[in-house]
Amino acid sequence: MKPLNSVEKTVIEVQGYRFSALAAGPIDGNLVLFLHGFPEFANAWLDVMRPIAEAGFRAVAVDQRGYSSEARPQEVKDYMIEHLISDVQGFVNALGRRRYHLVGHDWGALLAWELAARHPDRVLSLSALSTPHPDAFFNAIEADEDQKQRSRYIALFRMPGGVAANLFQADDYQRLRGVYQGKLSDSAISENIRRLAEPGALTSVLNWYRALNPDVRIGKISVPTLYIWGSQDLALGETAAIDTASYMSGPYHLKSLREDPIGFLRKFPTRCRS
Repeated sequence: MKPLNSVEKTVIEVQGYRFSALAAGPIDGNLVLFLHGFPEFANAWLDVMRPIAEAGFRAVAVDQRGYSSEARPQEVKDYMIEHLISDVQGFVNALGRRRYHLVGHDWGALLAWELAARHPDRVLSLSALSTPHPDAFFNAIEADEDQKQRSRYIALFRMPGGVAANLFQADDYQRLRGVYQGKLSDSAISENIRRLAEPGALTSVLNWYRALNPDVRIGKISVPTLYIWGSQDLALGETAAIDTASYMSGPYHLKSLREDPIGFLRKFPTRCRS
C-alpha cells in the first residue's frame, strides 16, 4: 500500500447545485462512493476512506442534498428519492465514471439500496451499514412490534410546522447533540451542530424524512452486497436484518456485530451466514 498523503476538498456540480466533497486516492483508481446518513457529513467517512484510498481506489464522499450549503432547496418535494438518486448518478458522471462501488450508512444506505435496485448495471458492489433492505425495513415497521417502537421517531421528524427542528434547536441543540450518543468527540459534534445550524440546513436534512414514501417497494438486489448490522443499533432491529436475505438474488454477505451471535445465526439462512 502507498501511504495516503492527503484528503482533498472538492466541489461537484450537479443539477445546478454545488456539492462539497472529500476525495482521496489515485485519480484513475476504481471509484468507491460513500453516502453519509443523518445527522452527519462526508467527513464521517474519513477513517474508512484512507485505507480504501491506500489500497488504490478513488474514494469520494459527498455532503449530500441539504447538507451542502450550496445544494439546499427548501421544498419537501425536492428531497424525493428520485432527486436523491439523480444527485448520485450526477456525482458519478461528473467524476468521469460509469460503474462504481457504493457504500452507505443510515439514510445513505437506504439511498444506496435504491440505486442498486434501479441501476444494477452501474453499481459494482453495495456495502450497506445499519439500514437493511428497504422492503424488509418497511415490512417490519408494519408487522414487527419491536421495529414499530424503534421507528417512532420517524413520525416526529415528518411532522409539519418545524416541530422536529424546533425540538432539536432548543437548549443549544442538546437533543441533537444526544443523537450522536457520545460516539464522536465533543469538537466533532460541535462542528456538525455548527453546520446544521446554518440557515435552512436543519429543515432541509429533515426533509429527507418528510419526502419518504414508505409504501414503495424496490424488489430484489442482484449486485454483490455486504450488509453490516449491529445489535446495539437503537433504530434498526433484528427482524429486518434477518429478512434482508430474502431480498437478495446476487452474492450476499451479512456481517453481524453483536454480543450473542449464536442465537441470531440460528435464525438465519445457512448460505448467508456471516
